[in-house]
Amino acid sequence: MISWITRLVKGVIIALGFILPGVSGGVLASILGLYERIISFLAHLSKNFIDNVLFFLPVGIGGILGIALFSAPLEYLLANYQVPVLWAFTGAIVGTLPTLWQEASAKSPRDQLDWLWLIATLLISGFFLYNLNAMVGTIPANFMSFILAGSLIALGVLVPGLSPSNLLLILGLYSPMLTGFKNLDLFGVFLPIAIGGALTMLLFSKAMDYALATYHSRVYHFIIGLVISSTLLIVLPNPSSSESISYAGLDLTGFLIASLLFIAGLALGLWMSKLEEKYK
Repeated sequence: MISWITRLVKGVIIALGFILPGVSGGVLASILGLYERIISFLAHLSKNFIDNVLFFLPVGIGGILGIALFSAPLEYLLANYQVPVLWAFTGAIVGTLPTLWQEASAKSPRDQLDWLWLIATLLISGFFLYNLNAMVGTIPANFMSFILAGSLIALGVLVPGLSPSNLLLILGLYSPMLTGFKNLDLFGVFLPIAIGGALTMLLFSKAMDYALATYHSRVYHFIIGLVISSTLLIVLPNPSSSESISYAGLDLTGFLIASLLFIAGLALGLWMSKLEEKYK
């Protein structure tokens, strides 16, 4: 019973990786000692299926509880204190970059092709993410777009260090997702996110397992480029995005608060990265 409750609590904590920009569900799962078992289960689904389902059941229940508990406070904070909250999230993301940088060359020395991957990913992803709304219009918050959200959340679990929520912020899906979570919208939000997450896990778990084993350095430099570009776009105003940050009316006090929260987020990100290294 104690083990069941422990896994329930771990699920609540991992839920933070689903809804907090700057926090990776994969990192939290790694810290809590669940990441390798998750990847092994998904990559070899038929092996010990019943045992694994029973093992992860409380984790899944905890994840749903965590989403229900934290969505309403986050929605309120973003609606009323957007700039300091987003700068705190940005600090948390920046704090994880040193560990990502070290991990990228953990299995092979960094070479020129790695740098090319990183710079190309940074420039190309930055251009397309910044101009996404201008090119395709605002992405409507509907069943299909929440399937996309579920896919991004699943990638945040499969790839430690990748935070899906900052991408959802840029796409304009983050606030509608939080609202749906807060209102316990089972069929409009929870169901499509679950579908997108499950499909992505099933389709890409083996591919990710193979890619990390075979092209570890390239994959991580790609991730670093994507993380840097998407993080910059969190704090850069974008006229074409309805959820873009706005500095209108920000005074010196607001700027100082945002700066302090950025430092606090940076410290949190560094601490979480050290925990990941300790428990990896």
